[in-house]
Amino acid sequence: MRLSVAIPDSALSEHSTKLDKSRMVSQMARCAAVFGVDAILVYRDGDNVADRSLLVATLRYLETPQFLRRSIFPKTANLRFAGALHPLGIPSHDASPDPRTIQEGEIREGLAVTVRGTRYVDVGIGKLLPLPGRGRDGRVSVRFGSGHPDPRPAAIPRDQIPHYWGYAVRERGSITQTVREWNGGVIIATRTGNAATPRRISRYVGSDSATLVVFGSPERDVNEIAGGRLGGRNMIRLNFFPRQRTRTVRLEEAMLGTLTILNMGAAAA
Repeated sequence: MRLSVAIPDSALSEHSTKLDKSRMVSQMARCAAVFGVDAILVYRDGDNVADRSLLVATLRYLETPQFLRRSIFPKTANLRFAGALHPLGIPSHDASPDPRTIQEGEIREGLAVTVRGTRYVDVGIGKLLPLPGRGRDGRVSVRFGSGHPDPRPAAIPRDQIPHYWGYAVRERGSITQTVREWNGGVIIATRTGNAATPRRISRYVGSDSATLVVFGSPERDVNEIAGGRLGGRNMIRLNFFPRQRTRTVRLEEAMLGTLTILNMGAAAA
């Protein structure tokens, strides 16, 4: 099962301070990492320019290995509290700064840079290593063809990494556009859907195709945001909290509960 999630840029509207907003982003980022989410799509829900900027920036910051953050992210107000948030603890963050630990076949995340026409990569060991081939400067995944004392990295695509490496963050337009452009199955997490029984989710958890789980905002359900215009052959509306006793389920609670149910379904498939 390959999961991605779509959340609205109004996700932080319940909170008034940047500290509280940042903490909520951290909860969602941790949830996505725990369940191996491939991508977080941020769709438009009204006029939320400031919150959208903070949400996207913090999600990307938290997914970036610690040793690369200073080189990639300038100091901004959006990231004022990001350094105090919980780390994701995913494999791409585990690289040792000691070059003697690099082994043949090891995979690391790095930052590709061009210096005087020559391409190098920073993998967090205090010096740049030559990086063969062409490509844009920026984040890159590398595999070492040899280890210490002569480490030789080569760039590899993400799909060649055999374990979870992190999530991508993608900004999207409206919710209807986001669903329409998705190439795969779509699960609309909504209180008005049918109960998420094992039979109903089996079609998605037992498949290797990409599945997008769409969540609503703190104020409005997915169907309200879309204005009733959502539809598609590969789409299903499911209620993951059919016996909820509260007036609403908060977005971070909905993500945790929904992904837990899907994860358990995949384990049983």
